[in-house]
Amino acid sequence: MYMEITFANPVYLWFLVVIPLMVLAHFISLRFTTRKALKFANFPAIEYVTGKRILSKNYLLLLMRLVTLFLLILAVSGVVLWYEGETSETDFMLAIDSSGSMLAKDYEPNRLESAKGAALSFVESLPANTNVGVLSFAGVSFIRQRHTNDMSKVSKAIENISIELVGGTAIGSAIISSVNLFASPENPKVVVLLTDGQNNVGPSVEEAISYANENHVTVHTIGIGTKEGGGFPEMNLTFVSKLDSETLRMIANQTDGKYYEARNESELSEIYEEIALLGIKKISLDLSLVFLITALILLFAEWGLINTKYRTLP
Repeated sequence: MYMEITFANPVYLWFLVVIPLMVLAHFISLRFTTRKALKFANFPAIEYVTGKRILSKNYLLLLMRLVTLFLLILAVSGVVLWYEGETSETDFMLAIDSSGSMLAKDYEPNRLESAKGAALSFVESLPANTNVGVLSFAGVSFIRQRHTNDMSKVSKAIENISIELVGGTAIGSAIISSVNLFASPENPKVVVLLTDGQNNVGPSVEEAISYANENHVTVHTIGIGTKEGGGFPEMNLTFVSKLDSETLRMIANQTDGKYYEARNESELSEIYEEIALLGIKKISLDLSLVFLITALILLFAEWGLINTKYRTLP
């Protein structure tokens, strides 16, 4: 069960050091109040006869003050609770490998065209008003379409993806760029990364995973490529491109996503369909207003209590 608490303004958490100082001040003040009261009446004797405490130590009010202060500090610190939950309001970023290895012929007509076809089906299956962006990557990342709910623009962006001449496959860079392109801070964010998984340029995969987790982005990875690998007969190359499933599995596992392996065109389409239907996402809940209102309620309650038997508050 994923759950995490973050703070928009963590510097204000330093005010928490005031809480133990407030406890110390309370008991110091209580001692002086007791000494002053004993000058005017024999309170120990009265308490012995009546069995009732005349000078209250006001532990209840002290607790209320501490909780109020604690909640106020959390409120101004911008506390946000992240958890896994079901939601249909998700922003997607499709990151599709367009490096030379995607020309491998273990799919018909090749890996890239099969990936584009499955991605188009994925877009068609999404709920209305879903925000989707498109990015392709080889040695560097290329923004094809920023987030929009206009699926005609998204589909056109996918269709226009072609093999890039920039050498290498920068998976780490693709993840970091995808995270940076998310615009809505409220909606859950999901990257669907499709590649043959051979990261060899740019930032490391470990850096990308850390960055995605810092920004609470889930990364689902799709490995495209058969176990036998695919060749490049049209280019007269003897090189065979094979799937690096370990890297993709690590990315998904460490970002609370899922790893999929598509061995053929049919499986690839089914994988995209499953991702579209996944309801569990990382959801944020801003608790600042809740804590602020609770603190104000406790503050008014304290003001009411100090006019009762707790009026001898130190």
